[in-house]
Amino acid sequence: MTALTPSRAPQAAPHHQGRVFGSPWPGVYATHMESARHFGRHWHAVYGVGLMEGGAQSSASGRGNVEAYAGDVIMCNPGEVHDGRPLGGPSRRWRMLYLEPAFMAAVVADAPDNALAADIELTRPVAHDARLRSALQRLLGRLQQWDHDHPANASRNSADALACEESLVSACALLMHRHAVSPVSPVTQSQASSAFSPELHRARDHLAADLLAPPTLTELARTAGLSKFQLLRHFQKSFGLTPHAWLLQQRSERARGLIRQGAGLAQAAAACGFADQSHMTRLFARQFGFTPGAWQQAVGKTTLQ
Repeated sequence: MTALTPSRAPQAAPHHQGRVFGSPWPGVYATHMESARHFGRHWHAVYGVGLMEGGAQSSASGRGNVEAYAGDVIMCNPGEVHDGRPLGGPSRRWRMLYLEPAFMAAVVADAPDNALAADIELTRPVAHDARLRSALQRLLGRLQQWDHDHPANASRNSADALACEESLVSACALLMHRHAVSPVSPVTQSQASSAFSPELHRARDHLAADLLAPPTLTELARTAGLSKFQLLRHFQKSFGLTPHAWLLQQRSERARGLIRQGAGLAQAAAACGFADQSHMTRLFARQFGFTPGAWQQAVGKTTLQ
């Protein structure tokens, strides 16, 4: 008689609570996360700067593995591949501010003592900076309050937006002058030339050009002038992900932009090559920590162009 193997109860998903907050500007949003989730390697098309508020986290970054503890400032550049997992406990809690590159460039260009190029690089994934931490706490608190007090399509108090803007400028000034460099500096340029060849950039651009009908690996290799094996190895080394994984995340980023511009969720899913809306929701939430519906609600509150 064959013994029956007792079935295992399905494991509960790791605890995760993620909220996204709009802002008075189309190029800025914020998140508040409390999560036991292990985030896989991914990237964002925006600058990210925030605060580790509780627990601790270990993560990969463009400068190797780093650890962040409560009170630390955490930062990430556009396109910088990273991941994240709890450290020393089951969960951690953090808040983040995200800025589109064009918005960041505008802030830098507006600075009277601007010594940085419009396209800047944040230099440290984790920093101990009490002044910046205080400025970010003030800014994130004001943005969260603005989001709470101003539902979509309701009348807005311009004084609230002014307070947010003052805090944003103060925080960005500290960020730029204490934790940013021009990408044309000798060290950064040397790193860039060794990791990101023009051939690989052409292959990545080819991959991004048509999300509905992406090229084959053979076509990508031909674009880069490499064999398929070389392309796969060098692409992952340079951009942190395989071409397929990069493509899926590019689709999520494109969907995020379309939803911000007013596209419906089903429309965005179809336009970005997802099988359906639920497929977009799964990948979107995995990459950003919040759903497309939550993003749609948050960006519906933008007031300043």
